[in-house]
Amino acid sequence: MALPQTAAAPVIRVRGLISRFGAQVVHNGLDMDVPPNEIFGIVGGSGTGKSVLLRTILGLRSPDAGTVEMYGKDVQQLAAVDRSALVRSYGVTFQNGALISSLTIAQNIQLPLREYYPASERTMDELADLNLALVGLAQEDGKKFPSQLSGGMVKRAALARALALEPKLLFLDEPTAGLDPISAAAFDELLLYLHSQLRLTVVMITHDLDTLFRTCSRVGVIVDGRMTTDTLDGMLQNQTPWIREYFHGPRARAAGRPAPGKDKHG
Repeated sequence: MALPQTAAAPVIRVRGLISRFGAQVVHNGLDMDVPPNEIFGIVGGSGTGKSVLLRTILGLRSPDAGTVEMYGKDVQQLAAVDRSALVRSYGVTFQNGALISSLTIAQNIQLPLREYYPASERTMDELADLNLALVGLAQEDGKKFPSQLSGGMVKRAALARALALEPKLLFLDEPTAGLDPISAAAFDELLLYLHSQLRLTVVMITHDLDTLFRTCSRVGVIVDGRMTTDTLDGMLQNQTPWIREYFHGPRARAAGRPAPGKDKHG
């Protein structure tokens, strides 16, 4: 399957997505486009289906209606060999890192490499060291187990594993959740560096307003089963009640964001 695309074509294209759980409709005609080389943030209230959307994009859940395309291919219609190629084209980090506790950090990083690119143990070790360095971890950290790392280091280790196959598309699920402000800011700076150096397209679910404002090109907000997409400046002007409360409410003001009726300079 030919994954490269023209610059104008979106990497991810969702049209008319409907997701149901019994009588509950989570997505009701949701549309979303993510162009190449963008950091795209997804936000929404509890129960709006952010993780369901991510699982559907990854092909882990079938939509009840609508289509999800990645690199111009319908993810639900792919043959097995094409799905394997697609999986190798992206990396994913899950909330809390999702590292395997019984494996060292280096062994966790090597998991996708062993699955898709068999190589000698020496090569595996060298590749693990390279990925550790890429995310700002030391070679010695690779010999430790996840329980021996701080929360911020676990997030970096999970990112190193997600980047092991050199993907151009990266999915992040709440990457700064549970981190203190200093560690979260450091992760944001790492993401911006990797985005620039590796020319990544990033799709990120986050509740962290600081992360949104530091890193995202555009934001998609899920409200009433649909997605409103705009730049951050555009979102600050949006009058939809939930969006306005999110970007101008108490948490936003605590983070130094403009209060209602004020511009960015207060």
